Amino acid sequence: MRPYVFGGGTAVVTGAGSGIGEALTYGLADRGSHLVLVDQHADRLDRVAPAVRQRHPGLHVETVVADLGDHDATVELGLRLAAEHPETTLLVNNAGTSVGGELSELTLAELDRVLEVDLRAVISLTHGLLPVLLAHPGSHVVVVSSIFGIFAAPGQVPYVTAKFGVRGFAEALRHELAGRVGVTVVHPGGVATRIAADTPVAAGTDGVAFDLTRARVAGLLRIPPASAAEAILRGVGRRRGRVLIGWLSARLPDLLVRALPGAYGGVVGVLAGTRFDPRVARDRSRLTLRRRGRA
Repeated sequence: MRPYVFGGGTAVVTGAGSGIGEALTYGLADRGSHLVLVDQHADRLDRVAPAVRQRHPGLHVETVVADLGDHDATVELGLRLAAEHPETTLLVNNAGTSVGGELSELTLAELDRVLEVDLRAVISLTHGLLPVLLAHPGSHVVVVSSIFGIFAAPGQVPYVTAKFGVRGFAEALRHELAGRVGVTVVHPGGVATRIAADTPVAAGTDGVAFDLTRARVAGLLRIPPASAAEAILRGVGRRRGRVLIGWLSARLPDLLVRALPGAYGGVVGVLAGTRFDPRVARDRSRLTLRRRGRA
């Protein structure tokens, strides 16, 4: 396919109120894209959209407050965006969430919300907007997965499941739409976003222990969102099927998984400072059993 043309097209961006989504919004505006910005936080959109309008008064910028954890509302949103913005040529599925805790500590409701936002919403919005994208040959879809869509980390079962899922979705869709609509799957590594700070703790987990993990993970998130956004937009322009962001936090783990597909966990854990500790695991299991006994 020819390079993607940003200027004059309309881009729908989810999770546009902060982090990579916010940086993508500024980068797309700089390239001449009109914008439909989706986020669940109205206050964040109220900060980002005026900044874009002030810098690019000739662009149309619309904001949509939406909770992508509501399945029926998300399906309706995809159809509404297609009807109201038939000029859309780029969909960026960037919004994501997580939850802290091992599977035994999670409720099914906590697990389902992560799957709804990170996986089902991507499918629903893409499905809703696909007729519009197909009507404009040369359109493009971006799906933001994660390095956890390449290797599976403990304590992140819902997130890993969703991110592996959207990776498969994007790759299959790319093959299905070859020559008509481009598809890029993105695997960010340690990008300095709000996800660590915003991640809630599962009802059944040890909040103190998780806060320690959260602080450690936050210290690994060092790549500026603007750098990540530029890498993504370069990949879109060049129709790359996959974009890895971060050498130590994405490219190196990717190589390790390729080299050690059945035994990469220990090596990646050492690099990330999350090596499995059986004593911690025993303590967490006892805590979970005690809590279930009280319930």
